[in-house]
Amino acid sequence: MSTFEQITTSVEEGVGLITINRPDKRNALSTVVLAEIDEALSDWERSDEVAVVMFTGAGEKAFVAGADINQLKNYDLAYGLAGTMQKLFNRIADYPKPTIAAINGIALGGGLELAMACDIRVAAETAKMGLPETTLGVLPGAGGTQRLPRLVGKGRATEMILTSRVITAAEALDYGLVTSVVAPGELLADARATAELIQTKGPLAIQLAKFAIANGSEVDERTGVLIERLAQTLLYTTDDKAEGAAAFLEKRPPSFRGK
Repeated sequence: MSTFEQITTSVEEGVGLITINRPDKRNALSTVVLAEIDEALSDWERSDEVAVVMFTGAGEKAFVAGADINQLKNYDLAYGLAGTMQKLFNRIADYPKPTIAAINGIALGGGLELAMACDIRVAAETAKMGLPETTLGVLPGAGGTQRLPRLVGKGRATEMILTSRVITAAEALDYGLVTSVVAPGELLADARATAELIQTKGPLAIQLAKFAIANGSEVDERTGVLIERLAQTLLYTTDDKAEGAAAFLEKRPPSFRGK
């Protein structure tokens, strides 16, 4: 297992937790943080010990405050075209295992873009979220202009991006940006409960459900249901499907093997 400087990782009961660990910088996304997240994801992608990946920030004030402004001032044409942060968040969005963002504090700019790349977002009551990039003369370039409209609608996303308005956790819940809001002390436990519930389901079904949702929601309905049908057809051939049906009929918990 890799060792890291600006993130910490742990694995407990099938949940791999990545904590961005720069509390003195409000957990800003440096190039080191991005590289270390990518490495941790590589470590866990084929690991049988990790079924669900969670992200959170160190301390009580920030999930991730955004990009490291000390580095942002040096970004140029070549860096923009390389799309390092965007590619990493695309990888998180496409990750074969479920991902959960536990938003423990402010999630701004790249921090909110990281959370939006995850499958599920839960937030502490004290969390605040926004995409303030236009204040800096740039735009949300790590998926923000694309993922936010798909989550909250074009109108609300446009208003948030053009004004750089920061919203509360309660507003984020109302917008559909997060799925639950809990007391700060309950955040990780709530996220872990969701992760544990996911682990009781068929892992191949989870993976293909993610695939169908991600790829079917951006095409016309007929193409989407075709993607769904093909994914379901694959699942019909698996041992997990047979086990799931047998367990239901025998009134016992299933024992899925991901085969």
